Amino acid sequence: MNTLQSRMTHLLRYLQRGIYEKNTEMALALLAALAGESILLLGPPGVAKSMVARRLKKAFGGATSFEYLMSRFSTPDEIFGPVSIARLKSDDVYERATEGFLPTADVVFLDEIWKAGPAIQNTLLTVLNEKLFRNGNKELHLPLKLLVAASNELPAQGEGLEALWDRFVIRVVCRCIQSESVFRQMLCCDDDEPCADEEVAEPITADEYALWQREARNVALSQNLLEAISCIRQEFKRVEIENTELPRSIYVSDRRWKHIAALLRTSAYLQGRTSATRADLLTMYHCLWNEPVEIAAVRSIVIKSIFAPHVQRLEALAAGVKADLRARRANEALAKAVRENDHRDDDLLIVDRFFYQIENHGTGHTYVFVTDFKRMPVRSKLAAPAQGVIYKDPTHNGRQIVRLFSPDIMAGIPRQNREQVTLCRDSDHIYINGIAFKMRHVGAAVMNPADGSIGGLFDNANVASNADVASTTTYAHYEDDVEQVCNDADSLKRALEQNIFVSDDDRKEVDAYLQAFYKQVALCRVDIRRLLYDE
Repeated sequence: MNTLQSRMTHLLRYLQRGIYEKNTEMALALLAALAGESILLLGPPGVAKSMVARRLKKAFGGATSFEYLMSRFSTPDEIFGPVSIARLKSDDVYERATEGFLPTADVVFLDEIWKAGPAIQNTLLTVLNEKLFRNGNKELHLPLKLLVAASNELPAQGEGLEALWDRFVIRVVCRCIQSESVFRQMLCCDDDEPCADEEVAEPITADEYALWQREARNVALSQNLLEAISCIRQEFKRVEIENTELPRSIYVSDRRWKHIAALLRTSAYLQGRTSATRADLLTMYHCLWNEPVEIAAVRSIVIKSIFAPHVQRLEALAAGVKADLRARRANEALAKAVRENDHRDDDLLIVDRFFYQIENHGTGHTYVFVTDFKRMPVRSKLAAPAQGVIYKDPTHNGRQIVRLFSPDIMAGIPRQNREQVTLCRDSDHIYINGIAFKMRHVGAAVMNPADGSIGGLFDNANVASNADVASTTTYAHYEDDVEQVCNDADSLKRALEQNIFVSDDDRKEVDAYLQAFYKQVALCRVDIRRLLYDE
C-alpha cells in the first residue's frame, strides 16, 4: 500500500468511527470532496445524514462549514448572506455580506434541498458546477470542497429540478441501522457524536488539496476502463428492473459522464495508480441511477461490464472446446463406419473431413455426411428407403446438406430451409426420392464445402483420406488458457477488494457474480477433461 493510500485508509477509519453503518456514505463523501464534486444523501430523517458533513469537515485543516435546513420560505439571504446595507448606501453597490454563509464555507450541508425556491436553486447550479458565485458585479471563486445535500424524497417531476438533480454526481440511499448488534451498540453509546472533540492526526492542508487535484487530472483512463464504460452505456438502453413489467432506458448525461471520469481519476490517484482501471469503476454505480428501484440493476450491469472481457474469453474457450468435442466424436464415428464398411465405397472422396460430395445434384454444392451415407439402406426391391432431409447450410450460402432424419436435426432447421426426402444408396450413387445421383470419387476436382470453390485434385489441406479420418489433435492448451482467465479474474477481484472506496456490500455482490462465473469455468474444465482423457 503506497503512502497516500495508507493515509486515506487511516483518515477514513477516523471519519467512520462512531457513525454506524455509514461507511459507504463517508467514503464516497471523501472521494467527492477530493475530486471537487457533490453528493446527495437520500433517506428518512434521523439516519445521520448531517453527521456525514460535520465529520468530513474534520478531514481538512482549518476548514469552515455551513449548514441549513431548507423550506419553501427560505430566501437567498439565509444561504448566501444578506445584502450589505453599508455597501448599498456608501457605493450604491448591491452586494451580499457572505462571511459565515455558503460562499465562504469549505463544507456545506443543505437539508431538504428540493424545498428551496427557484432563486436559491438557480444560484446553486453555478455553485455546484463551476464553484462560482456572483456577488454584485464580482464573480467569486468559492473555497467549496464538498456540498452535501439531503432529502427524504426524489425531486418532483415537472418543476424544473432536473438540472439541479443532475449536478449531484454521487447519490447514496441512506437507511436506518440494519444490523441488530450495531443497533444495540448505538443505543449503549452515551455520546451523540463520538470523536466530536477529537482532531484528525494529519488533516489535509490547502496546499495538499490543490496539489492532489492538479495531479489527479493527469491520471489516464485505461483502454479496458473505457471499454467497460461503453459496455455500460449500451446496457443502459434496455434495463430490466425487478418487479416492473417493461424494461427502461436509463439516461446519463454527457456532463455527468465527464464528472464521473474526474471521480475515476481521483480514485486511482489516491490509491497510487497513474491510470484509472476497471477496479475504480465499481463505486460509480452510485452516480448512474435516477430512481432507487434502479440501483440493484445498475450495480449488476456495472459488475458485469467490469468482468466482461474475462467472461467473453471463457465463452470463446468453452465454445472451442465443445466444437472440438463434436469434431472428435464425429471423427470417431466416421472411423468406426470406415472400419465396419464393406469397402465397396473406399474410393469415394472425403471432403472437409466429414462429407461425401454429390456430383450432379443442384448446383453441385450438395454434400452428405459420410456416417449418414454408410448407414443408408442399400437400394433393392426388398429394402425400404430411409427417411431423410435436405436443408440449406446456415453457415454457407448456396450449400445443401443431406442427412438421415432425426428429431434433433429437424428441431434445429427452420421449416422453410428444409425438404423431407427418402434416401438409399449403392456403392456409386445416392438415391434421393428414387432418383440416382452420382457420388464424387478420388481424383475428381473438389468443391470445397467451406467456401464453395473448386480445389485441386485431392488437396490434403481440405480433404482427408479414409485412413486419415481418425487423426488426433492436441488440446492441452485449453487447460492453460482457462487457468489464465481464472488468474486474470482473480487479480481483478483482488484489486476491487483492495479499493478503499468499495463497500463490503459491493464486495459481496462481486463474490456472488464470480460464483456463477466459476461454475461456468468448472463446466468448461469438465469438457476439457473429456476432450483430453475420454476414450
